[in-house]
Amino acid sequence: MDISRRHLTRLALGAGALSLLTGVVPGWLIHAATAASPAPDPLALVDGELREAARAMLAQTFPPISRETLPAVRASWVPPPLLSAPAPSVTVRQVPGPPGAPAVAVELIGARPDSTPRPAILHIHGGGMISGRARNMTSFSQTLAAEFDAVVVNVDYRLAPETPFPGPVLDNFAAFEWMVANAGELGIDPRRIAIMGESAGGGLAAMVAQMARDSRTVQPCMLVMLYPMLDDRTGSARMVPPHIGTIGWSAEANRFGWSSFLGVPAGSDSVPAGSVPARLTDLAGFPPSFVGVGTLDLFIDEDLEFGRRLIASGVPTQMHVSPGAYHAFDFVVPEARIAREFTQAWKSSLHTAFGSQA
Repeated sequence: MDISRRHLTRLALGAGALSLLTGVVPGWLIHAATAASPAPDPLALVDGELREAARAMLAQTFPPISRETLPAVRASWVPPPLLSAPAPSVTVRQVPGPPGAPAVAVELIGARPDSTPRPAILHIHGGGMISGRARNMTSFSQTLAAEFDAVVVNVDYRLAPETPFPGPVLDNFAAFEWMVANAGELGIDPRRIAIMGESAGGGLAAMVAQMARDSRTVQPCMLVMLYPMLDDRTGSARMVPPHIGTIGWSAEANRFGWSSFLGVPAGSDSVPAGSVPARLTDLAGFPPSFVGVGTLDLFIDEDLEFGRRLIASGVPTQMHVSPGAYHAFDFVVPEARIAREFTQAWKSSLHTAFGSQA
């Protein structure tokens, strides 16, 4: 079945944009709207095919993200329509949550219990730890299920600040455990479960992989992290060059998102154990990983460093760096050459992990 990423993105952007997919726009996330000092023109560094969209993003000005503006931010998420047949069907299920916590809502996509066991993907949406819903990524998850002939579980985890760490991580790990425990019913091969996330979802995916490693349960076969949010110190304890993080997710937004998630200010000397992937002292035993990011993304340094540490720990790791690309560029301009190359790279890794052909 041919359900293209371009088709999905046009559906989403028609409803008002990138925020529908990853939570990185509107302009309350754009550093240029609140920068206190002059900075180099970021557009000069942007890939030519991404520049028009970047210019439109920079033209937006909205109030900075805060607890007061957060309800409006969340309300701005208008989910794109589901893909119709022959796209895989979508069923909402309630799975057992963490001990003492509510059940976790998940979207079960493409399950065929009577078929030969197939690969599966635990998908974790982005939104800076503070916004977004699974429903915003349903169409994308349908494309995953179709292209990889896989079962996709798209998790509607609780958000910060109402539910700080470890609640969001535990919700996603509960969904992973449910997939393993019910693999037969769902038609899943438990040896071929990948964990995937974008932005905040990529950071949460790393935390779920850590929990799976430490619990010594069934291990995921792959960890796919697209421009993952891995280090609370970025933009707080550690500043970035002025041309980094000017388009898309900003240092200001990053501080708010991490502070909300951690329950302490981002960049603090001490944070809850296991709450920040970049602060983990031991990455040995992580599943084979893919890390993808653009050179203008706020997360470029932390993502490169995390990938380097995975490699140093003996974890088979592929890193893909896109020059002149900003946060979530592949969703903003999916038809651009650089976006197609980025998408092909992570898809190739996932096909390899599943033992399937592109």
